Amino acid sequence: QVQLVESGGGLVQAGGSLRLSCAASGSIRSISSMSWYRQAPGKQRDLVALITSGGTTRYVDSMRGRFSISRDNAKNTVSLQMNSLKPEDTAVYFCNAVIATTQAMGVFNNYWGQGTQVTVSS
Repeated sequence: QVQLVESGGGLVQAGGSLRLSCAASGSIRSISSMSWYRQAPGKQRDLVALITSGGTTRYVDSMRGRFSISRDNAKNTVSLQMNSLKPEDTAVYFCNAVIATTQAMGVFNNYWGQGTQVTVSS
């Protein structure tokens, strides 16, 4: 079994910063990409940022320059530093990881965290 647990959400004023963290645990053999998605009320879940096992990053254009994704491969964690937050960044943020477990070596599956609420007030 694999678990992803997010932390760090909360309420912040526009222009402020938050740092989200996500820790993967369980029967992990290998983690490929790790990502952050977000879902605002009534909208679909969208990619925010992605980081590969080698450290290559990809951002949605509207977050580029404001958000920064990083990971610690030794600890199986991924973080999202969010600066210059805007009210439109308000959403539930989900951690995603593509993981091969020790029970199914070579087979990678998507795993999701439970989500953490980020609210940006104007």
